Amino acid sequence: MHYDLIGDIHGHALSLRKLLDKKLKYSQVDGVYRHPSRKVIFLGDFIDRGPYQRQTLEIVRPMVDEGHALAVMGNHEFNALAYATPRDEQSHLRLRNPDNTKQHAAFLAEYPVDTPDYLEAIDWFRTLPLWLDLGEIRVIHACWDRDIIAKIASHHDGARLTPTLLRQASTKGREEYKSLEILLKGKEIPLPEGHSYRDQYGKERHHMRIRWWDRKGTTYRSKFLGMREWATQIPDDEIAGDHGISYGHSEPPVFLGHYWLSVTPTPLENNVACLDYSVARPGGKLAAYRWNGERVLHADSFVWVDRLED
Repeated sequence: MHYDLIGDIHGHALSLRKLLDKKLKYSQVDGVYRHPSRKVIFLGDFIDRGPYQRQTLEIVRPMVDEGHALAVMGNHEFNALAYATPRDEQSHLRLRNPDNTKQHAAFLAEYPVDTPDYLEAIDWFRTLPLWLDLGEIRVIHACWDRDIIAKIASHHDGARLTPTLLRQASTKGREEYKSLEILLKGKEIPLPEGHSYRDQYGKERHHMRIRWWDRKGTTYRSKFLGMREWATQIPDDEIAGDHGISYGHSEPPVFLGHYWLSVTPTPLENNVACLDYSVARPGGKLAAYRWNGERVLHADSFVWVDRLED
């Protein structure tokens, strides 16, 4: 099977339709996109931010449910599950405070809390695996850490986010919380004292996500993984210690989303590719990689559409 891997959509259904129709040459049969010889793999983060939350799920869910696509969970689906799940009689695993509710505003506008459609969407999110290991390729939303993956798989139910794991991973201080943060958001390190940067929300951050597979980078700036505009805020000081995660050049290609890249799509390494090119941001792209069995990834296998202004 050959796969078309698609990055974070964030409610931008018009861009998704154009990518499927014009670039990937999928056709609708009985209202479901499909291809005679290929499948899509979605990298999560279907929801939040964009203007067409319902339309996005109405494209994605039938493709997955009818076997024309696979998908993994993004941190936004994880957050939605925690927001929907009671911790006790007074609160939820993800607090329904103004900041968290604002982050979910686009999703909640189309799927009001506790309505039948909301509960059905939440139940579907529960079916999404945390990762896919298909032998020849691997797929995860942010970071392939084999030790964390092996531990979760052996202590819980493979790649499935069980109710117990959801509760544990929503409790700060627990090992499961740290583990899911790495798998779904990426590996972070603290910036040197006195340094910070501002993200897309204007929030000041004192930790940065790193190129976790890259053991050659020795400075904070060379290890930084994120939008190019943010990198200018990162100091070029040497990093003390080894903060990488071993991912050898001979391992199967791994595909990621999550990182808000803003350059021309290209592999991050011979066997590492990110497909989040910031469609939720003006000027961004919705990107895909057309994988045909190769072990070395190629820049000319990326396709994309510029964000349609909704």
